[in-house]
Amino acid sequence: MALSISAVVLLLIIMFILLRNGSLRAMPAIVAVLFGFFLASSGLAPSINNTLTSLAAAVRSIDF
Repeated sequence: MALSISAVVLLLIIMFILLRNGSLRAMPAIVAVLFGFFLASSGLAPSINNTLTSLAAAVRSIDF
């Protein structure tokens, strides 16, 4: 059975764990979220999306 999880949900879980662990402070996390938000509305968004989609397809095609 394959489990599909959004990259946003996965990154949110990782960020939450890092915040709870003390490895990541609140202010840098907020800055990172705001940077991602503004980056998504920039001209680089389509190329970043294509790169991540290609990377996900490559990982999915690997047989374990």
